Amino acid sequence: MLPGVKRILYASDLREGSRPAFRAAVSLCGHYESHITYLHVIESAGTQAEKIVREMMARDASLRAMHDSCVQEVHDGIFQRVQAFCDTELDDDERLKPEQLDARVTEGEPWREILKAADDIHASVIVMGTRHDHSLGKVLIGSTAGKVIEHSQRPVLVVPLKH
Repeated sequence: MLPGVKRILYASDLREGSRPAFRAAVSLCGHYESHITYLHVIESAGTQAEKIVREMMARDASLRAMHDSCVQEVHDGIFQRVQAFCDTELDDDERLKPEQLDARVTEGEPWREILKAADDIHASVIVMGTRHDHSLGKVLIGSTAGKVIEHSQRPVLVVPLKH
């Protein structure tokens, strides 16, 4: 087992089938009586498109407000989804206390944002799922999970997910 797990970063893309990875994070949390930060990264549209959108938002406060509102909606939806999962799928002895869980939404390149968030919260471990891609280079592990493992300075628990 991992020694002294105090903070767990759970990264999810919110797609169907991601529950086994969250269940692994909850299990770790229960075992170590630690804290989970649930992270969702909104992937950038691409550097040029992102630059244009950011410039437009800098000039137009209503666009920035609309963007911020959308990000807040994603955050609120994540937290509701996590609460629903906890309420319907966890036994009473597995339930997380409110102070054991928080959610974050960031924007950018997923693997970089995962590592940045792990640094920010001083995560003891990163938990994430991976879906098997049929391309040869991604048969064993997904590209985001692979990059996180390659660049992480902390343990990474990767849980295989169904499509």
